[in-house]
Amino acid sequence: MGMGAAKGGGGGGRRRRRKSRAIMSEINVTPMVDVMLVLLIIFMVAAPMMTSGVPVDLPRTAANQLPSQTRPITVSVSPDGAIFVDEAPVTETDLVTTMGTLASTEDRIYLRGDTTANYGTVMRVMGLLSAAGYTKIGLVTERER
Repeated sequence: MGMGAAKGGGGGGRRRRRKSRAIMSEINVTPMVDVMLVLLIIFMVAAPMMTSGVPVDLPRTAANQLPSQTRPITVSVSPDGAIFVDEAPVTETDLVTTMGTLASTEDRIYLRGDTTANYGTVMRVMGLLSAAGYTKIGLVTERER
C-alpha cells in the first residue's frame, strides 16, 4: 500500500506563471453612480424642508390637499401681526399693490395664518385680498396626525 503523490510534484503546486497585466485605462463608473444616487436622495429629502420662508405655526385640520399651481403666491401673517408676501414684509396699505405686481386676479393665493395670530388680522388680510378681486384664496393648514 503506497501513498499516491499529488500531481505536479513537490512544492505544493504553487508555481504559477505571472502574467503581465496591462494597466486598466477604463473608468469605473459604479462608485460615481453610487455617490450620485446618495446625493439625489439627500436632496429629495431636504428640498421639502426648504420651502417655507416665514416661520408660522399653522393650524391642524383633516382637509385634503389642494392641487398646486406652478408657483403659488403665499401671504403669511406672523404671530405679531406682520404681513409677508412670499418672504417680503409688507404693510396692510401696500398689500394690494404688491399683489398686483406679482399675481393676476385669476391666480390662487395661499394665506398662512399663525395659530397665535390675531384672528381679526388674518380676516382683515383676507378681506383686503377679496376686495381687490382675488377670489381664489386658500387657507393653508397642516394635516392632523
